[in-house]
Amino acid sequence: MSLTKAKAATRRAFGERVVELGKIHPDFVVFESDLGKSSQSNLFGDAFPNRYFNMGIAELNTMAAAAGMAAGGRTAFVASYSVFLTMRALEAVRSFVCYPKLNVKLYASHGGLTAAIDGVSHQGTEDIAFMTTLPNMKVLVPADSAAARAACDLALETPGPVFVRLMRDPLYEIYEPGEKFVIGGSKVVRPGADITIASYGDILFQSLMAADDLAKKGIEAEVLDLYSLKPVDTAAVLASVRKTGALLVAENHQARNGLGYELAVCCLKNCPVPFDNLGLQDTFAESGDYGLIIDKYGFSAAKIAEAAERLLRERRTEEIHSPALGG
Repeated sequence: MSLTKAKAATRRAFGERVVELGKIHPDFVVFESDLGKSSQSNLFGDAFPNRYFNMGIAELNTMAAAAGMAAGGRTAFVASYSVFLTMRALEAVRSFVCYPKLNVKLYASHGGLTAAIDGVSHQGTEDIAFMTTLPNMKVLVPADSAAARAACDLALETPGPVFVRLMRDPLYEIYEPGEKFVIGGSKVVRPGADITIASYGDILFQSLMAADDLAKKGIEAEVLDLYSLKPVDTAAVLASVRKTGALLVAENHQARNGLGYELAVCCLKNCPVPFDNLGLQDTFAESGDYGLIIDKYGFSAAKIAEAAERLLRERRTEEIHSPALGG
């Protein structure tokens, strides 16, 4: 699949789709905590002011109010920065939304270091760990506009809590409008036979660029878009690594307790292969240019390609010295 420059961020595509669905479904409501312009939920507020609730800078109360509305039978979207929805409001998400399995959909902008320029306080680099840990929560991370629109549809039509992680800035488009996505699904966006690179969201693009660089050296990387992080498509991952024999996970998140940890356990139980995962290594990031920041912390295209080559060198060394392989 080829990359084209995006004209709008996933937060914008999601916000526009919420408005479109609002015209079709007259009952759902949107809550936010004084960040409507940043999350793009203000588009819904402009279209449906009687169904839009700005609760002020009080995310815990906002989430609790949305849970109350959902308990009364109306689906509620809650929009804010990912870091605020998953930290300031975490107790309400856990106890008031996930425990009773309410139809509350978290509409989370500025995920990971896509909020690079906004600094550590606004960078949600632990959000996936929190949300995938909560029972009854579904987690989606669309990479582009088509995927964001589909994620909005999936969130609305899927019973129970759903968390959708969105980006701050426009990056690239990869999918055609109308592309189909499902809860628990994934996509092979580039086939290959030498190593599997699993990613999601913005780092999917870096993974594809890395695969292009690797191809110039005769290494064919298979790139997976694991847009559904919970449930995650372990069957697709296992099918890929059984073919390639190595797995590299790259994600815009803390390396600890992210997708890499889950897939490491999956492979250890089912198909042990040489493995590495790229993400923040137990550190906060800093404020700065997005491209420079993701390179500094190790999950730019160049760093992904370097890690893939390193992993393949390690695999060859193990094969040479493994008695089981005749070394």
